[in-house]
Amino acid sequence: MSGVTRGSGPATGSGRATSGSRAAPGGDLVVTDAVVHVTPSRTVRGDLWVSDGRITHVGPSAGGPRPADAEPVPVGGASVVPLFVDSAVRALPDGRRDTFDLAPGNPATFAVVGGPVGEGRIRRMLVVQPRDLLAVVVSGCVEVWRGEPARPSAGVSEADGVRWHGAWHDADRDMTQYLLPGGRYTETRSGRPDAWTGSYWVRDDRITYLDDTGFWAFGQLVDGVLHHAGFVLRRPPL
Repeated sequence: MSGVTRGSGPATGSGRATSGSRAAPGGDLVVTDAVVHVTPSRTVRGDLWVSDGRITHVGPSAGGPRPADAEPVPVGGASVVPLFVDSAVRALPDGRRDTFDLAPGNPATFAVVGGPVGEGRIRRMLVVQPRDLLAVVVSGCVEVWRGEPARPSAGVSEADGVRWHGAWHDADRDMTQYLLPGGRYTETRSGRPDAWTGSYWVRDDRITYLDDTGFWAFGQLVDGVLHHAGFVLRRPPL
């Protein structure tokens, strides 16, 4: 794929990852000639630059020196959108809600999607087919590249598994999601087991899903509650 330039840090390899491929923290990343959704409703045409896991520039390319070791490649008007989970934003105090914005100083967490993306889709449920997903970046590290995972789906560390592994339930919508060790998930919908199954990747408080039917989706853990595609998932009572 042309359009996203990867420097010496987080962006590693292209295509499906092998067991030796992983995305490292830090490094730099340049996306040029993009429609950047600074917020779900406000866009600017230009570049987005990342260094050390944070956004350093959004706007025209003449905004200052680009990050080192990154040759810019235009995306030709592709959309750069925040990985915005509306219920997660509402769960945060007012002073933390603008950390989702694609603005200098904020964490570099976003998706690069071919073609236009509407505000409602960003806010409610961003689901993307692999052919349309150019990249997913979480805290400056590339998780998806050219529609394929950039590192193996190995779940999370044993220590972090306490936060993630197990059952998550939305009683209002009768859905239970099971995050299994080893990077697999399964969902029970309205009593129907294995209604959706797939792989997942975790970085910091973000989770990226690749469903077995072939689409990518996203979620966020906020204060022990998992927000995903309109679902608000809590640990079921013991």
